[in-house]
Amino acid sequence: MNLPNIITLSRIPLMFLIVWLMYQGWPGAATLAFWLFIIAAVGDWLDGYIARTRKLVSTFGKFMDALTDKIFVIGIMIAFVALGTVPIYWVLIVLCREFLVSGMRMMAAAKGVIVAAERGGKTKTLTQLIAVGFLLFVPMLKNDIAGWLKLDFSPYTGYIHYTGMGLFILGVYFTVRSGVDYIVKYRAVVFDEQT
Repeated sequence: MNLPNIITLSRIPLMFLIVWLMYQGWPGAATLAFWLFIIAAVGDWLDGYIARTRKLVSTFGKFMDALTDKIFVIGIMIAFVALGTVPIYWVLIVLCREFLVSGMRMMAAAKGVIVAAERGGKTKTLTQLIAVGFLLFVPMLKNDIAGWLKLDFSPYTGYIHYTGMGLFILGVYFTVRSGVDYIVKYRAVVFDEQT
């Protein structure tokens, strides 16, 4: 187990901790959730950077990086649904895409074809991460920073929330588009029973 893989796998327990903090009402919980999310998001870039620069790229690392991205983002999205922040059908669209693409990857792998990450999938993940960051920033600003500074940030929290929601919708669009791109590109591998 090398350093990039440890950083990759650390995102799973961090997701559970962030979700737990999202449900806590004590001062600082929202701030801690936001900054742990930022650490995890930076870790998503850092594990790949270390793996490439130290020549530690592995099949396990590539697979787990993609899988932990999905677990991390979808786990937080589900918490947003439970908190009433995000409509469930948007998250269901994301879940359906992830299951379809993962299933397609498994079918392709069974035929000896590796389905590499595409630019559209990376754009989707980046947009989702930024959207989640905006949505986690709102309770930090409203619940913690406003109380600590004794200031009313409510006019700004609405704008930040709507920006996060707009980015979330954009992320759903990229999710669907990249899913369709994967299926179109690899349809011959997946649907050809002769292969």
